[in-house]
Amino acid sequence: MGKSGYEMKAKFIRGFGDKTRLQILESIKYKEKTVSQIVDDLNGNQSNISQHLACLKGCGIIVCRQEGKYMYYSIRNEQILNLLERMDSVFEQVEEEVAACEKNDELDCCPRT
Repeated sequence: MGKSGYEMKAKFIRGFGDKTRLQILESIKYKEKTVSQIVDDLNGNQSNISQHLACLKGCGIIVCRQEGKYMYYSIRNEQILNLLERMDSVFEQVEEEVAACEKNDELDCCPRT
């Protein structure tokens, strides 16, 4: 894989690397929702949620469709859903190590939104 391939892969993975985006993904994991429904689920603000939705869409993780004046957001496909479920399964196995890891907090190399 060339340099740009790794960069694109890292960009894709960073799409999952934010607490709000993970909450959004959990909210729409099994059912498509509008921005308003997602905002209600997360008790967030619409502007912030919309920015994260744009990031997730730009990374190819979610898709949206318009119905009337509403945009409905959902997980892109079964493979992304399987990836989310697999990440949950792996996280259950390593949760204690992640909680104890101080290096992860020190390495602030990923931009936060």
